[in-house]
Amino acid sequence: MQPVSYAAAAEPSPDLTQRTVDTLYRRIGLRLLPLLALSYMLAYMDRVNISFAKAQMQTQLGLSESVYGFAAGVFFIGYVIFEVPSNLLLAKIGARRTLSRIMVLWGIASASMLFVREAHTFYVLRFLLGAFEAGFGPGLLFYLTLWYGPERRARVMAYLLLASPVAGIIGGPLSTLIMSSLDSAAGLAGWQWLFLVEGVPCVLIGVLLFFVLDDSPQQARWLTAADKELIAQQVSAGGPARHAGLAGVVRDWRVYALSFSYFCMISGLYAISFWLPTLLRAVGVTRPMAVGLLAALPYIAAVVTMVLVAIHSDRRREQRWHSSISCLIAAVLLFVTASNLHNVAFALPALIAATGAIYAGYTVFWAIPANYLKGAAAAGGMAFINSVGLTGGFVSPLIIGGIKDMTGSLQLGLSVIAVLLAVGAIALACNRVDSGR
Repeated sequence: MQPVSYAAAAEPSPDLTQRTVDTLYRRIGLRLLPLLALSYMLAYMDRVNISFAKAQMQTQLGLSESVYGFAAGVFFIGYVIFEVPSNLLLAKIGARRTLSRIMVLWGIASASMLFVREAHTFYVLRFLLGAFEAGFGPGLLFYLTLWYGPERRARVMAYLLLASPVAGIIGGPLSTLIMSSLDSAAGLAGWQWLFLVEGVPCVLIGVLLFFVLDDSPQQARWLTAADKELIAQQVSAGGPARHAGLAGVVRDWRVYALSFSYFCMISGLYAISFWLPTLLRAVGVTRPMAVGLLAALPYIAAVVTMVLVAIHSDRRREQRWHSSISCLIAAVLLFVTASNLHNVAFALPALIAATGAIYAGYTVFWAIPANYLKGAAAAGGMAFINSVGLTGGFVSPLIIGGIKDMTGSLQLGLSVIAVLLAVGAIALACNRVDSGR
């Protein structure tokens, strides 16, 4: 007897159909999201763990603030150069091979950071880390668009991107624990152990991805034919996307405007990520373990705001205003932080709230291009937006590090980043990409 497809079933009740969809997506979520979120969390930890290694590396290697700022940012140059080719390759050869290859190579590069002895080696390894990791973030987001329809995307992307603040919550205490407990073991400094311990698991998880991921729902043996048909219906719901090919993307000014807004957003996000331990020391927190523990608080706030804003965005089926207003709030709070760096009672709560707001805007943002683009346009277009945006991760550490070297203070650099974040939020609010006009 042939299985009855969902499409051919005789007039199922709306409640029954919705329960069927919800049950299917619970299975999909349990199958995909834990491993993908773990992978994304490790990516974020390897990207920003130099913020915790910074103090030891500067003391032992004699690195200036400008050297640190350039090394933190040069990661994004490698990432940007190889981002679009990596995602186009994903669309051709599939997620399984692409994501596995990316993870194994960046794990090797991250662990190799223990060999840094001077600035040039520092720069080269950070560049390679970015080049090898290129395409991973937007690749995961594109992969989710193959499984989830428009009405679920903001929420499921929020669940995946929650891995970033969770990495911040775990990363601070874990990094300080590794450096303090393993310092001088086997002749290696604490910061060297940090890169080794946090790099090797990425290689192992990368190998695991190759064996457990399916390139698409249609290739998943654990789904029935009826399941696959229902997923296809969900993914295609909401009407056709604005672009299905790359040619339309490169001629669309709205895609460039989205890229600019994302650049401003990333400038603010990584200003916090790369300088959070330094900011905490600037407001008077000096003990290493206290820095590690307090560094978790902004990311705890981010977890809460990401979930709440994403759920509200999905219920209202609106992303642009949710993202832009969140980023504008973050800009104001970041300016408050910069203006009160020597007053912990004002600076620390403002910094915590700013982190929560910017992560909320960042999460909802990605549902906008996911709904606007389709097929090759989604893979290449999301990679292009991410590439342009991530140059903000290169620019903001340079701005803050350079200004700090010149003035001895973080205040002016943070204020510049706050203004940039506000400009990006206003540009996003004015970009009526969701209306198509």
